[in-house]
Formats: sequence, structure tokens, C-alpha cells
Amino acid sequence: MNMFVVEFRKGKAGKGGNGVLSLPAKEISPEDAGNFSSGLAIRILKLLASKPMYPIEVAKELKVHEQKVYYHIRNLEKCGAIKVVKQEGRQGAVAKFYAADKPAFVMRFRDLEETNKLLANQGAETDFLEPFIKDGKLDAMIIVGSPDPHGPEKARSRDGYYGMDLALFLGTFLNYVPNFYVKLDTEVQESELKNNLILIGGPVVNKITAMVNSKLPVRFDRESHWGIKSTISGNIYPNDESGLVVKAKNPFDAERHILLVAGKRYMGTRAAIIAFLKGFKEISAGNIHSRSVKAKVVEGIDLDSDGIIDDIEFRE
Repeated sequence: MNMFVVEFRKGKAGKGGNGVLSLPAKEISPEDAGNFSSGLAIRILKLLASKPMYPIEVAKELKVHEQKVYYHIRNLEKCGAIKVVKQEGRQGAVAKFYAADKPAFVMRFRDLEETNKLLANQGAETDFLEPFIKDGKLDAMIIVGSPDPHGPEKARSRDGYYGMDLALFLGTFLNYVPNFYVKLDTEVQESELKNNLILIGGPVVNKITAMVNSKLPVRFDRESHWGIKSTISGNIYPNDESGLVVKAKNPFDAERHILLVAGKRYMGTRAAIIAFLKGFKEISAGNIHSRSVKAKVVEGIDLDSDGIIDDIEFRE
């Protein structure tokens, strides 16, 4: 069973704003709850939810005796709260690195119940998704670039992995968790292009994006080495960390829509996904130069300098 802890938060779009925050969660039984009663066990879990560590490293970080750490790690592993994720040789021995199985844990005392759409009362921004979600049901095909070499540039897509975060976000608008209708760009038939489409990845790695790119108000410009060009502001955004989120009419069927979440490279796609999750209210508000046009440009930021985009700024 997939389970999530979801919080709706009112505030400004962007960092910490918009309203939808979530974490994957694991259910624990009342019998296992005692393993979480120790303050030290909670401190260990917090560390292991942030990154994999081996027990001696945990003990040094928390400034406690190794045996105390080993005791709690054994109990937490036994109840499934943590697990071994890798092993390395350290000082002539094999060190087991542990990580939290999920960053959140829940315990329930009665069966789950059918519920209405979680975000039904979350504001006008839900209209942004209305063509793609109707009556709590997904009405769209999600298309990601193939990970195999394809297209004129024989590119491999890495963007599909980030699409999982977008799918989880969309799931919070649904009455039930569907079998998401996902296809690789190399698998899509011509007749299927007349659906509502959610496209992930730019024109180099997703050939369906390449087919609709020229019809978009904010698009990828080949002459600018696939930088993002806005026909609204006239600006060009050349950085690899640049991404866009565009909602527009489907050029294959005027009664349908497309939603493009993409970047110049995979880093830009990650930035666009983060913008969708953190700044959905701002995205739904439209372009700053013309609010009626649902097209946003963002730039990814690596806050902790680890080489991974973890925040964004809206450019227009």
C-alpha cells in the first residue's frame, strides 16, 4: 500500500508556500510503536531519514555510546522502520549503512474510508488542472522521453524519474489512486495524441514535445542551443537549469489540452517539477507579463551545493 502524509498550507507561492506538502509514509503497528518511544531512537531516525549512515557514524554524530545506537538500530530494523541500503569496507570490517524506510510513519486505529477529492476546497488554482482531472479522475496521457537513444540527436531521457514526483502531486487531486496512463514518447500512436497530454522533458529527449514545441507561447529555441524563448517577453533563458511549465491547447485536437513540464536539460526539468510542487499557486496564476497565458519560466537553484537542484526562482 502506498501511503503519504499530506499537509495543506496557505501562503505565498514559492519556498514553503502554495499549500501542498507531502512525504511518503509507512504504517506501523501498535505493537511496534514502543520502538519509537525513546528520544534517542527518534534522533537516530531523523538522521537516517536525511541520509544513509552506519552505526559508528551515527554514534559520533549524536555523541552517544555505540552500544546504545546498535541497540536501537537492531529494534528499528526488526520492525521495518530502517533498512540496510549499502555495505562498505571500513577498517578491515564491513560497515552496514542504514536509512529510514520512509521519512514518515503513521499508525491507524480503524480501516481507511473512501473520501472525496482531497483538494476540492483548495482554491481557484485547481482550475489549472481541470482539463486533465475531471470528477476526481485522471483524464490525460502522461508521456515521458525514452531512456534509450532516440531522435535526431540519439538522446537518452533522464527526465522520467522526476515525473514520479509530478504523478504523486496529481494523485492528491484524485478520488482514488489510478493506474497512471504513462507511455514513452517512442510508444505513442498518432491517434493517442488527441488526448489531453502531460509531457515531461524537452524536445531533444521527448519527440512529442518536439512536435508541439513551435505552437507554445514559451518554447525551446534550437538556434539558441535549445534555450527557452518567451514570445511574451522576448527573453531567452539559456541556462541548463532553466525550465518551463506551459498549459496550452493541444494542436492535435482543439478540444484537448497539453501540459508541458520540461527543461533545456534534465536539471531544468527537475527545476520545473519543483516549481510545480512548490509554486503551484503562482504557476496557475499565469505569466507575469500576461496572466491569461499559462506559461511560466523558472530557474533551478542548488542551495546546498551538492550538485542537485533543490529550489527554484520564477523568471516570468
